[in-house]
Amino acid sequence: MPIAAPAPSRAELIDHLVRTRIAGAVATPRENNLLHYRRLANGDRHYWFGLELGDRWTDEQDVLAVMAERCGVNDDPDHRQGQDTIDPELTVDALERAAAVLRKAAADRQRVLFATGHPGGLLDVHRATAQALRERDCEIMVVPDGLQAADGMVFQFGDVAVLERGATLWHTHSPEPMAAVLDGLQRAGRPLPDLVMADHGWAGCAGQRGIPTIGFADCNDPALFLAEAEGTVQVTVPLDDHVLSPRHYDPPTHYLLAAADLL
Repeated sequence: MPIAAPAPSRAELIDHLVRTRIAGAVATPRENNLLHYRRLANGDRHYWFGLELGDRWTDEQDVLAVMAERCGVNDDPDHRQGQDTIDPELTVDALERAAAVLRKAAADRQRVLFATGHPGGLLDVHRATAQALRERDCEIMVVPDGLQAADGMVFQFGDVAVLERGATLWHTHSPEPMAAVLDGLQRAGRPLPDLVMADHGWAGCAGQRGIPTIGFADCNDPALFLAEAEGTVQVTVPLDDHVLSPRHYDPPTHYLLAAADLL
């Protein structure tokens, strides 16, 4: 990541998010968004990301309302197919809220755990943030060896916990890998993290266990936005979590670190 250059301004970042379709008119179609909202509301735990939502979100229209407010999808319930959106202003707002959490973590020299279920897109976002916090004397947590979860192994690459299957880093929504990490830390008598920065079920599981959590989520992944609305997750950043090139995430990462005073 070219962090030597000045961080983008808010306006420059919004333009970049829209051009690369990290936000704005994103690739995820409306049909897929509504299907996921419906499945979450119907109690399909695959879409709960390790959170315990109880019977609080059984109306998919309530889920849609939160997603419109916090992610920027179209709020019209009669819009059933075609294009949907992520509001880039909401993306930058959330990055700024996340930066405030990271700034405090650096000031307090917290223990921070990073993890991703989207290694093809977000691995370097987490890695760069971990590196910046380490330079401020935060402890970047190391996961225990030999952890198995979700039919794979939990490893760390560049300070970021990931799920590996068959020598391949795996895209996963499962909360099981994070549960394995947290349980493994407790078995080893090691402290839990003060902060988690993650996505998918990695973030949901950590938030559900009461650990302050920054999450990243796409517009078809409503659980973390509901968790932020309920206070279970501190910040959920709306963005398309797997665009054409992982380098497209460098400017928002740079903006995040600059806003957190980590450059």
